[in-house]
Amino acid sequence: MLDIERLREDFPILHQRVNGHRLVYLDSAATTQKPRGVIDALVNYYETSNANIHRGIHTLAQRATEQYEGTRAKVARFIGASNPEDVVFTRNTTESINLVAHSWGDRFIGEGDEIVISQMEHHSNIVPWQLLAARAGAAVRFASLTPDGHLDVDSLRALIGPRTKLVSLMHMSNVLGTINPVAEFAEMAHRAGALFLLDAAQSVPHLPFDVRATGADFVAFSAHKMLGPTGVGVLWAREGLLEEMDPFMGGGDMIATVREEASTWAEVPHKFEAGTPNIADVIALGAAIEYLEALGMDEVRRHEVALTAYAMDTLERIPGLAIHGPRDPEERGGVVSFEVPGVHPHDMATIADGHGVAIRAGHHCAQLLMRQLRVPATSRASFSVYNGEDDIAPLVEAIEHARKVFA
Repeated sequence: MLDIERLREDFPILHQRVNGHRLVYLDSAATTQKPRGVIDALVNYYETSNANIHRGIHTLAQRATEQYEGTRAKVARFIGASNPEDVVFTRNTTESINLVAHSWGDRFIGEGDEIVISQMEHHSNIVPWQLLAARAGAAVRFASLTPDGHLDVDSLRALIGPRTKLVSLMHMSNVLGTINPVAEFAEMAHRAGALFLLDAAQSVPHLPFDVRATGADFVAFSAHKMLGPTGVGVLWAREGLLEEMDPFMGGGDMIATVREEASTWAEVPHKFEAGTPNIADVIALGAAIEYLEALGMDEVRRHEVALTAYAMDTLERIPGLAIHGPRDPEERGGVVSFEVPGVHPHDMATIADGHGVAIRAGHHCAQLLMRQLRVPATSRASFSVYNGEDDIAPLVEAIEHARKVFA
């Protein structure tokens, strides 16, 4: 079991009061808070190692390069990848997916081809494929959902066919919490000769993850959702795929030679990391990975299942409150989206903030899913390792206050 009180001591931002109350941070699906070790890694880099990487011979440049590339190896280890060179650093999950859409999609998707996604997806896993389809004369197909918030397997199977070139799905819903059986979906894609991209932004930070077990050809996720800094994303690609792809951006460090008539590219993954990267934050991602590894991802998952079960059970006692997504906490992540009758989610979030409780309100970059739920928006509480059962009571108090205000 995680010692929540001890863990909270590692997170400086939690040691404050908001509107006269203890800060209860329940918005980790948007971005997580950062432990002291991650903050110290940022400060230490700027105080001791600040230099550009790869091209410098002096001590600081070599030190910075070793730390930066050391994080690439940590990422590979954390997700079960055999080769760090299959890991590309980006700004976020969104950029990772866009990189695939341009560097792989522009080369391999053509007129009449199809890309299969679902109505559950985050906009970052919808819009890049719509733009690619418009450029290529291809089509985007959407698998539907079941009433209980799962992806409809029969719908997905019916869509995947001889024209399908890519299936791109999320591992864990940022709205419903649904955990998809992605290995099964990857097998469907591969049987049709298509590739499979996995949006793992919500899953990598919260459960044991092994790229080999997912069957994915591409995996995208972000540092800021796994206790790391903002501005760093990861794209992992199955061995050999990056070599087949064109560069996403041109500039320094991604070239082998530059001549007037043409240029040639650096070896992967550097072919996809043009210009000076976000060195400090990549290094701090390495500290976040070490923190999660020290906790143990099995323990992280057990904690969040128990907390989600407790939260759902407690919230469902509130008259009329509706929770979206699967009922079984084993089938979902630490995300609880809910509706309070007569209270708009934005009003709910405002009242919650008055109680020191930070929750999310809106469509959560999932407008297609909102239409399926037949709501304009939801309120969302989402958890991480620093949340405990004592965070649920302040949320309930805020909901009860909102019910009285809008009675």
